[in-house]
Amino acid sequence: MKWGLIGASTIASQHMIGAIRALDGHQIASVLSTSAERGAAYAARHDIPASTTRLEDIVGDPAIGAVYISTTNEKHLPQAMAAIRAGQHVMCEKPLAMSVADAVLMVREARAAGVVLATNHHLRNAGSHLAIRELITSGRIGDILSIRVFHAVMLPENLRGWRIDNAAAGGGVIPDIVVHDADTVRFYLGEDPGEVVAQEASSGLGQGVEDSVMSVWTMPSGVMVQTHESFTHRFAGTGIEVHGREGSIIARNVMTQRPVGDIRICTKDGEQTVPYSGHNLYVRAMERFAGAVRGKGRPSATGTDGVKSLAVAAAVKEAAVTGHRIAVDYGGV
Repeated sequence: MKWGLIGASTIASQHMIGAIRALDGHQIASVLSTSAERGAAYAARHDIPASTTRLEDIVGDPAIGAVYISTTNEKHLPQAMAAIRAGQHVMCEKPLAMSVADAVLMVREARAAGVVLATNHHLRNAGSHLAIRELITSGRIGDILSIRVFHAVMLPENLRGWRIDNAAAGGGVIPDIVVHDADTVRFYLGEDPGEVVAQEASSGLGQGVEDSVMSVWTMPSGVMVQTHESFTHRFAGTGIEVHGREGSIIARNVMTQRPVGDIRICTKDGEQTVPYSGHNLYVRAMERFAGAVRGKGRPSATGTDGVKSLAVAAAVKEAAVTGHRIAVDYGGV
């Protein structure tokens, strides 16, 4: 299958180009950039045959069977819809859209067109998170009581730009990181948050958007979830804790794009280190996407998964702004 890259992005260059090319028979045919000069340089640097500033050149090319979208958030909806209507399969960066309603529209259009729509939630592809999920689902720590997610980092200079100063493009830590944590919790528990409360802040990096947020979510099962996301915490480290009646799972430095970090399980029998696979997160995501295109299985994170992670983030934002407890609205999916 030939791919079009919609967006000459950092994540594509650092992770996704290699992941696509790791699949047998998959090639990148063209890249779209708003700048002809930048697109041409990007294509040359990554050995991509063509570049363009016109979306029609990507979605109108019958040789291109799938697109990977990694533009700013406000562009996802029109670009994905154009590809879907052209019969192309879509792997889209999170969040799928600027609103839950728009994301639901993407899912319904893809279903009607018979194409695969996936969300690039990379964490659920990590060996660390797959191992944690297995510990939970196998009952190693008993009934789950609570989860604590700490995903407060210092946003690297090369990723700042619109993320810290452009709300219209989807900037802010909530659409950037809360969606990842929502997807990870849903992946672990197999259920969707019901209500959230939250507080946000601009602690020195964000200009017109929040750069830090804390929230508490209630799950239908009664599990309590506490999360902390930030762009301004240089030395905090990341991690996740899952506490059950029979034990706890403590994971450190696992909320990353690389297969790193440490996991420990603590039970009445003591503390043990948990081994996990060190495979490439993005290659696994693309393998599952390609399988879904062939009619074998489903993507790691579907379009519906993207809707639901966005819905949680939207509820967190509303709760932070209003100071009210907010019920999560999943848009009917």
